[in-house]
Amino acid sequence: MVILMNEKQFSKDLVAWYQQNQRDLPWRHSKNPYHIWISEIMLQQTQVQTVIPYYQNFLEHFPTYQNLADATLEEIYKCWEGLGYYSRARNLKSAAMQIVDRGSFPNSYETLLELKGVGAYTAAAIASIAFENPVGVVDGNVLRILTRVYLLDDNIALEKTKKKLQLICNRLIMSEQPSMFNQGLMDLGATICKPRQPLCDKCPIVKHCLSYKHQKQNILPVNIKNIKHQEQHFITCIISFQNQYFLFKSEEGLLAHLYGLPQFDVESPHAFEEAFKKTYQEEIEIYDYLKDFKHVFTHRTWKMHVYLARFLEPPKLPLYTIEQIQDLPISTCHKKILNTL
Repeated sequence: MVILMNEKQFSKDLVAWYQQNQRDLPWRHSKNPYHIWISEIMLQQTQVQTVIPYYQNFLEHFPTYQNLADATLEEIYKCWEGLGYYSRARNLKSAAMQIVDRGSFPNSYETLLELKGVGAYTAAAIASIAFENPVGVVDGNVLRILTRVYLLDDNIALEKTKKKLQLICNRLIMSEQPSMFNQGLMDLGATICKPRQPLCDKCPIVKHCLSYKHQKQNILPVNIKNIKHQEQHFITCIISFQNQYFLFKSEEGLLAHLYGLPQFDVESPHAFEEAFKKTYQEEIEIYDYLKDFKHVFTHRTWKMHVYLARFLEPPKLPLYTIEQIQDLPISTCHKKILNTL
């Protein structure tokens, strides 16, 4: 196993830098594990500046895990609207119910892993920040930092590399305050040890960095992923009747438990009308083309060819006014379409 000349000094230098330069983030004003948990779940796949207003609004609506456990999914989704990856919101409610059943918030890495939607990184973050458990947080930022510091050309997309770097991080954290050490790594990766053109002249641990010593910082880490990105095409319709619009609540798939516009993987407006009648037992008429919209998910892209349609008779389906639509949890991809109304 690779070991630095002075790992204890590395940890001390990182913590000293963090104490002087830490970012002022709202979840850092509290040691409440519930607050830290909410922030960490929101920060998955989402930038810090985007998360801040969502985090503050979420805690206003659900100030405790008991409030969250008691809330309906629709109430939670409304507060989550626009953050994406809605399975995170579903898992939050499930985990809050687990905590209520347990009687208290879990306070160790192992017990935190038992919560729905809490993986190794999130458990380590909560355990170290809220309870000072000496468990290293290993995300993309930390993988990048440690790969550069130790001059490792292992592919960080592989699980064996992540496990190797987790052991290194756990070893480094033992000599310092776990909360400050882990948050120091987070801030270092976000502000200095960037993916491209790292600011090595401002780095507090540059004297420990082997990739800087050998001028390899711009080619590390190695991150080779084998991901197939799927492109899907739909005809999507805004269907109205007397200034009200049809939205349906999806029960499964990417948009599960959210409201959205009807869409089908068909090749023509006429085929859409037939598919709609078969699915909803209502006749519609498509009368105009609006425009195309594109929405990118992690591993797929939706291209939606949007048309305007109307019901030929008063439908038995749920209709909503524009004002009512504002109060529904709506998928981001369809919300930007509805914003044209």
